[in-house]
Amino acid sequence: MNALSIKGLHKRYQSGLEALKSITLDVSEGEFFGLLGPNGAGKTTTIGIITSLVTKTDGKIKVFGIDIDEDFSSAKRQIGVVPQEFNFSIFERVEDIVCQQAGYYGIGRQQAQQNCEKYLRQLGLWEKRHTTARELSGGMKRRLMIARGLVHEPRLLILDEPTAGVDVELRRGMWDFLEELNRSGRTIILTTHYLEEAEKLCSRIAIIADGRIIENATKRDLLKKLDKETFVLDVKGEDLQISPMDQVSFIPLDETTLEVTITKGQSLNRVFEHLGSQGIEVDSMRNKTNRLEEIFMEMVE
Repeated sequence: MNALSIKGLHKRYQSGLEALKSITLDVSEGEFFGLLGPNGAGKTTTIGIITSLVTKTDGKIKVFGIDIDEDFSSAKRQIGVVPQEFNFSIFERVEDIVCQQAGYYGIGRQQAQQNCEKYLRQLGLWEKRHTTARELSGGMKRRLMIARGLVHEPRLLILDEPTAGVDVELRRGMWDFLEELNRSGRTIILTTHYLEEAEKLCSRIAIIADGRIIENATKRDLLKKLDKETFVLDVKGEDLQISPMDQVSFIPLDETTLEVTITKGQSLNRVFEHLGSQGIEVDSMRNKTNRLEEIFMEMVE
């Protein structure tokens, strides 16, 4: 079954702006799906329509087989949303913000409190449950948004830029939490500007630009589209002026760092052998840029 099915989705504003142009998209149950695109591409508009915050011009949307036009209440109960902007009262206590959200879905107080404790503990906020939201750090507020989106136990969780403004250590902790959530069977849709995040988390990715889906493929198939890949090597050697090699370029960045660009299909082992023959030892290697970012820029330019 598809967790989400979108067919021919259009959105045209009264100004004449066409924000979405016949979007068609399926997200399978249990999938961790990435929706990527530049600002203004249509990501947030699509999410707004799915969650009834934006009125569509045309098209069909089903959530676990439920048509949102025919039974939105049932469809809505299947969805948890974590929006970009903080939209809770900063003067309320953390525990109250989460428990009150459960009430909107008809969940009783006792069950709401149990669910609240479960997710606040998992997200490292239980000790802050009696604290008002305004006293939380930015990262804690982000985690509070996730707890609130999960408190009614939705089958589909939609995350719109969930780690914006979060430091690296906290972001990676949130990645671990989301991966575990997905492994437990939850379907997750992620929009993000951190392409490293999409590459780390998502099994399938759609790219939207100018209101259209321009790519929809598995992460593995997307990465196969790269013609070249650039690595940064930490090396030891007396001279980094390296002799030429077919379909490989070498650029010394400093005395111990070498940038290597190879054409698709070339073996890194050949590169290492070539360097070794010239007295250069490789200590470590990393990608210069995120691979998805390279593909993304090629497609939207």
